[in-house]
Amino acid sequence: MVRKISVILPAFNEGEAIGEVLQGIRAVAEQRAPDDLFEIVVVDDGSSDNTAEVAEREGARVVRHPYNIGNGAAVKAGIRAAGGEILVMMDADGQHRPEEIPMLLDALEGHAMAVGARRPEGQASLGRRLANGVYNRFASYVTGRRIPDLTSGFRAVRAGVAQRFVYLLPNTFSYPTTITLSCFKTGLPVTYRTIDARRRTGKSKIKVLRDGARFFLIIIKIATIFSPFRVFFPLAFLSFVGGVGWYAYTFFAEHRFTNMSMLLIVQAVMLFALALISEQIAQLRFDRSERRGTNL
Repeated sequence: MVRKISVILPAFNEGEAIGEVLQGIRAVAEQRAPDDLFEIVVVDDGSSDNTAEVAEREGARVVRHPYNIGNGAAVKAGIRAAGGEILVMMDADGQHRPEEIPMLLDALEGHAMAVGARRPEGQASLGRRLANGVYNRFASYVTGRRIPDLTSGFRAVRAGVAQRFVYLLPNTFSYPTTITLSCFKTGLPVTYRTIDARRRTGKSKIKVLRDGARFFLIIIKIATIFSPFRVFFPLAFLSFVGGVGWYAYTFFAEHRFTNMSMLLIVQAVMLFALALISEQIAQLRFDRSERRGTNL
């Protein structure tokens, strides 16, 4: 059975690197034919260089944004424009190797999504490695599943899955986080394969302090959307332990019950109630999204 594969590349001022990337994708497409038919969708996110012209010259279908909206917005535009039953998302800056696309396509069998997990030494800098390590551990806690690379932009996903969650994806660099947590939260199977990421061509668009802080806030917001109980319950538990502990100290030291103990215990009860209510609201949201259906 012939499958149609759509390769989506969000691009912003990647004229220096995108030509070689597209040539690599076309080489893979020729090797996989006639079993797999490839289309390449490049979303030019308001580039000021020749990104769109190079992409068109290499035979890609180009979707243009009038100005820079964001990496996630470009991915969403690509998902909406793609006609394939399987979507492959990868960066246009040369980090991801087109020759590893077949590995992800093969790994997708029986799964909703296959993600290319970068080796630690393949990530941009020590600071980025440490930050990604924190994000991976936090996401693993939220989902209850080990996530080796939360922020990888190299992945193959079934079109129905991507279309189902496209409304949740943010316009920024954190779209991999959202779609990963969406799959885990709704019980869709996800698999990881180790990839060898290269150094990107040109300068990174990510600013460590600004985007790092913004990304962490997005992680917190996403966590409260998908697993609010896992976020609020630890806070409630710490508040309760603090209240009881302070009461025990003041009782034995001063033989009295203080307002601070009462405040912490009441706060713990309120946070616990908030956790239960938020969890129910989150579950209702995902129950409604089930109506769209997802076939593996």
